Amino acid sequence: MKVFKFGGASVKDAESVRNVARILSGYSDSVCVVLSAMGKTTNALEKVAQAWFDRDIAASSRLDAVEEFHTSISQELLGETVPQLAIELQTLRSLVHSEPPPLFDSAYDRIVSRGEFLSTALVGAYLQKQQPGARILDASQLVITDESFRNAHINWNETTPRIRAVFKDHHTLTITQGFIGFSLSGHPVTLGREGSDFSAAIFAFALDAEEVIIWKDVPGLLNADPRLFKHTKKLDRISYRDAIELAYFGASVIHPKTIQPLQNKRIPLYIKPFADPEASGTLICNPDGLVNTVPSYIVKPDQVLVSISPLDFSFIAEHGLHTIFGLLSHIGIHINMMQNSAISFSICIDDQDDKLQRLLKTLSSDFRVRYNRGMELITIRYYNQRAINKLVGERNVLLEQKSRLTVQMVVEQKKDVNGDG
Repeated sequence: MKVFKFGGASVKDAESVRNVARILSGYSDSVCVVLSAMGKTTNALEKVAQAWFDRDIAASSRLDAVEEFHTSISQELLGETVPQLAIELQTLRSLVHSEPPPLFDSAYDRIVSRGEFLSTALVGAYLQKQQPGARILDASQLVITDESFRNAHINWNETTPRIRAVFKDHHTLTITQGFIGFSLSGHPVTLGREGSDFSAAIFAFALDAEEVIIWKDVPGLLNADPRLFKHTKKLDRISYRDAIELAYFGASVIHPKTIQPLQNKRIPLYIKPFADPEASGTLICNPDGLVNTVPSYIVKPDQVLVSISPLDFSFIAEHGLHTIFGLLSHIGIHINMMQNSAISFSICIDDQDDKLQRLLKTLSSDFRVRYNRGMELITIRYYNQRAINKLVGERNVLLEQKSRLTVQMVVEQKKDVNGDG
């Protein structure tokens, strides 16, 4: 069994869907295909979700564009609007005309998770035409989670046997959704942005897969984002450890949670270009003496540096940290970097205004809080001083943290990094 993940860029139009079919035709083994929403559908549905939550009538018109995008591809590929696609679109219509839940993150998951169902309805129908024995599975009935909306945690004891049970019978091709799950209490959830990578790893873990291939619009795992750096290098082979570090720090090619289940069962992961299926791509596997010294650069824009101190000038002790961490968990704020001194605790977080305002308001009753917006978090794995100087330049470093292999710095944001990989 092989597990393939095709992201939004790999199914962005009719020709891309045909290319997926061509790739699959080159494999005779059993394959489980995990699909993301098509093209920029997730972005579009995020706007629908916001409008629905705000009770803005624009929700319906924004959904019109999503419908037009999918039906036009369906007509080009199959000469009709696929019946299951029409059903999925009507499900979305019904949702946006209903009362939204009180929490935005819950509203987000109800709307945005439907993008993957649109994708499997359309792409799945085309693949079934190419391979009549192919089947489509509903991942929300298999991937069971808690109720952490937009970043759900997997209930492995429920998920693993469910997946194994539906794969008992042999099927050459199985198609399912990435990114989504379902809580035991009956609510749709998502696994975090780019969570389809994680979905592929979940299925691979449950099925003891031979390998996972994530098909991307890049030649493999690069040492920097080519949109920000003029010269990048492809990493031909890296260890699970390096991959999980890079993903955790924000490398956009892999979802942070993808590596752990694969490493636990030593399942190799390939990052390969869908435009050139025969290319070697990048292999992520056990190190076996592998030594990587190529610096890797990760730049996270739109960060906020928050510094928290007790009002009475006392130490930041365990009790204070317990309160702060509990609040961050409750609000759903992920810490990208943290550092503490005797009387101050600093964190670097994504700039999400609603969550930031909730954090500041709650902390202000017990702590003195200062914050800087418009920050950038720079991470360099396998750093050297030349790499640091080139990337930081004349900008002020507000916070810095170094280990043997990695340096992280919070600096003032600039629009164009334009460095050399």
